[in-house]
This record gives sequence, C-alpha cells and structure tokens, in this order.
Amino acid sequence: MESHAPQYQSISVKISLDCFLFGKGMRKFLLLIFTAFVSFNSYAQELPFVKEPVFQSGEVLQYKLKYGFITAAEGTLKVLEGDLKFEGQPTYRLSVDGVTSGTFDVFYKIRDHYDSYIDKKELKPYFYQENIREGSYRRQDKARFNQDAKKVIANKGTFNTPTTQTFDLVSSYYFARSLDISKMKTGDFVKLHYFLGDEVSQLEIQYVGKEVIKTKLGKIRCLKFSPSIKPGRIFRKDSRLYLWITDDGNRVPVKAEVEILVGSVVMEIKSAEGLKYPLTLIK
Repeated sequence: MESHAPQYQSISVKISLDCFLFGKGMRKFLLLIFTAFVSFNSYAQELPFVKEPVFQSGEVLQYKLKYGFITAAEGTLKVLEGDLKFEGQPTYRLSVDGVTSGTFDVFYKIRDHYDSYIDKKELKPYFYQENIREGSYRRQDKARFNQDAKKVIANKGTFNTPTTQTFDLVSSYYFARSLDISKMKTGDFVKLHYFLGDEVSQLEIQYVGKEVIKTKLGKIRCLKFSPSIKPGRIFRKDSRLYLWITDDGNRVPVKAEVEILVGSVVMEIKSAEGLKYPLTLIK
C-alpha cells in the first residue's frame, strides 16, 4: 500500500484543484454556467453575469478531498480586498491554498498557493500567480491579462485569446458563480476560456438537473453539473465528473465526485463563512 501512496496522493490533489476548482490541482476548477440556448458564440459575445457578484470580501470556503475513506487533501478559498490596483481599478484578491493531509502528507507533501486579482465590477482577471510545491518539485508562474487586446503575458510567452473574457482557473470559478443562469435548461452547456501554463483552453460543462445533497452543513438543494474531462493517466474513458452547487444566491460548490482508474475521489465542503447570503438548508 505504501508504494502506491504517492501516486494516489498526486491524483487526489490534482482533482482537488480540478474540482474545486477547475484540473491540475486547484488548477482546473470548473463550474461555469451558461446556456447554449442563448445562441451563444463564445468567440464573439461575452458571457452575461448578474449585476452584483454572489460573493463578497471575507468569504472563506474550506473543502476536503477524499480518496475512498481517506482524507487526502484539504483546500481553502478566500475572497480578500485586493492590495493592488490595476488600471486604477480596485480589485478582489482571490486566494487559494491546497495541502495534503494525514498519511498522504507523509508520502507526498503538497503546499500549493494561488492568487488571482480580478476587477470588482466585471470580475475578469488582471493578474494571476501560483506557487507550486509538490514533493521536491517547485514552480512559480505569473500571468498578466490584457482583456481588451485579447492577450495573456506569462512566464512562457505571450498568448492570444479568442475572447475578451479569458480567465485563470481561480477567477473562472468565481466568475462562473455570478453568471446569469436564469434561462438554463437541462442538457444545456457552459463554455468558458481559461489560461493555464502555456495555452488557452476551453472548458465545457453540462447542466444535469437538481438534487438535494446531504453535507456536513446540512441538507442543501443543489444544481448538478457534469464538466468535461479528458481520459488519460488518471481518468477512464467512461469517467464522469459531477459537481453540485447550492441552488441559492451564493452558488457555492458543496460536492464533486469522479471515478478514476482505481476507485473514486470525492470533494466535500467542510465550512462556509462570510457568505453574502444566508445558506439555504432543508430542515
């Protein structure tokens, strides 16, 4: 069992940043809700969002990532007042930490940190940075977003984007929560562009329906989504990823589940503080 632990650890953390967040560690979060119903051309039109963000400064969300019965990793997401301005505009600083826990932390220690500075009104990113510490591996990446010019300037060069709404994997999560989903129907897809490492990619998520989910916080009415994933070293060809977010004003992810080559990985919410609206629980 011990000889396989580092492999399982790596898998669990990558999904935590995948399901937390959109995948390569909280590095592929997902979420994004928009309907194909709206004759939507992702290369020409902007995704509509509500007038005010559903989150606020002071919000703190904590999650645990379980491989089987074992808690393999934990993640914390914070919304802070930005300590930097870009183009003279005030910002939110979105801060994310992902760490391994328990036995997994002994075999393969992970301490990943991510920051995204976003515009308070349009919720689009100005600047993104990540500090990756996984075992003996170290990496620091930064990216500056020029939305009007449709460019991202990063460590590995300058990249053209197909739209004036391109996100990093942290800002995409928060933007998705504030999307206008009033016309969404079962079977509709959300498409959103994000920058990761050295390329601009598109994430596609399908709306599945509504379910009541039992969480540590209580029973919650949720919207259920199925983000697209690519088969490979971790996922089977028929693997499906499911994500549940609260069906209330907060749109907080409370659970994610995916089958991998060996077993399954589940993300569950531990706590939610500083929410903009009271969390709606079923008594």
